[in-house]
Amino acid sequence: MPMIINHDDQLPQITGSACIHLRSKSMYVHGTLGQTELTTESVAGACWCNSTQNSLGPDRDYVNRQSCVSGRECYRETH
Repeated sequence: MPMIINHDDQLPQITGSACIHLRSKSMYVHGTLGQTELTTESVAGACWCNSTQNSLGPDRDYVNRQSCVSGRECYRETH
């Protein structure tokens, strides 16, 4: 069965800065993680925490662009 993708739908917007420990493959290709749109990469396991070197953060919760924002216990905006 073919998958139908509706390109008319907007991706959810993410407000606020990402944690300084969040890493993504796109950072090494594009040079930034500054995107505010939720991408398939940011929810598909292509992100990791630089503190734990794992897809789980210090709080043992999964890391991604949507969840690594202010309000999370292990979030850091600056060093």
